Amino acid sequence: MTDDACDACGDAVRDALARTVRLSVDRSQIDSQRLCPDCFADWIARYEREMQPDDTSQPVDSDADIIVD
Repeated sequence: MTDDACDACGDAVRDALARTVRLSVDRSQIDSQRLCPDCFADWIARYEREMQPDDTSQPVDSDADIIVD
């Protein structure tokens, strides 16, 4: 087993504990990061937070523009 550095914090991490996050678009790899368990947990939390719908947006009322005389 090797100890390589975490791409986020720089701490040494054993292969068995490391997680690799890969970003691909149309089958082309854009980014790859090797993360220690703590940085991986932070990455997951940030991903979940950023992928949540924006609660501040108002729902679309499709009847709002209908005028009845």
